[in-house]
Amino acid sequence: MSKKYDVFGMGNALVDFEFEVDDSFFEENGIQKGLMTLVDEERQNFLMDVLHNIPAKKQCGGSAANTVIALSQFGGKSYYSCKVADDDTGHFYAKDLKENGVDSNLDEQRVPVGITGKCLVMISPDAERTMNTFLGITAEYDSQRIDEEALANSEYLYIEGYLITGPDSRDAIRHAMKLARKHNTKIAMTFSDPGIIAGFKEEFHSLLEEPIDMLFCNEAEALSFTDTETVIDAREALKPFAKHFAITQGKNGAIIYDGLTYIDIEPYPVEAINTNGAGDMFAGAFLYGLTQNHGFAQSGIFAAYASSKVVTVMGPRLDMTDAKEVSRIITEL
Repeated sequence: MSKKYDVFGMGNALVDFEFEVDDSFFEENGIQKGLMTLVDEERQNFLMDVLHNIPAKKQCGGSAANTVIALSQFGGKSYYSCKVADDDTGHFYAKDLKENGVDSNLDEQRVPVGITGKCLVMISPDAERTMNTFLGITAEYDSQRIDEEALANSEYLYIEGYLITGPDSRDAIRHAMKLARKHNTKIAMTFSDPGIIAGFKEEFHSLLEEPIDMLFCNEAEALSFTDTETVIDAREALKPFAKHFAITQGKNGAIIYDGLTYIDIEPYPVEAINTNGAGDMFAGAFLYGLTQNHGFAQSGIFAAYASSKVVTVMGPRLDMTDAKEVSRIITEL
């Protein structure tokens, strides 16, 4: 019997504000270019003041949220477990999720005291993204946000790697993984960021003592997690931790491991203007392919194609019209 949801995602709830800036902006404001940096509320408010004259694109985000929204836009069914405050930003977040066809726990669970998290995404002329994030109430994400019925009725649990940074959210990951195994829900995870792997490698190894069904990472994350120097060595070293995995390589495509063989996925060359959300889109498109009964190769090609489209627009996701157009490609593979 098929389940109600294709993917149950769990992750941070952040409203993304995207700005196009020059390279000089980073040096002038003491920002490390190309990294995701956690900042406090005061620092973020300072940067918002500095950026106030630059037009911003605003939408609900967080890595796993981008992934489940992509899957929903392609025609899949998704659920998102997260934490927002009962403030204007939290209301915007819940509304944006709903408008993109994603069910969530937010109709019943908004926290009356606190601030909904925000992520300032600064896009430089070379299309690189630099993020300064104030987590707000999402830093207190815990196992109470997980709806067991929704998780049990999902084909995949999808875990955002950023959640590993807090003790409560780590407990929530363990709780969700336990429930997934209880209800025969497959487990997928994304490593999220090389910096997160470097800072929490031991915690990731602990979570993956029992191999999961699907792992998503980029080449830098794979090398860091496995303490290897080449992607050839890294992919071998990942096998004890995941039954299947995808290693994205930017303009060089991706490597998929289907449990038996490696599949090289060719890139779709495009003129990128923004790499924000490329990995999230890859995961969403790939999981959409798998849950619609396509193979690993087809799903990988579709994911590469969808990712090539999202890097040509501002923002971490496509609009609904473009997403529907992209989704038709998978039937032709």
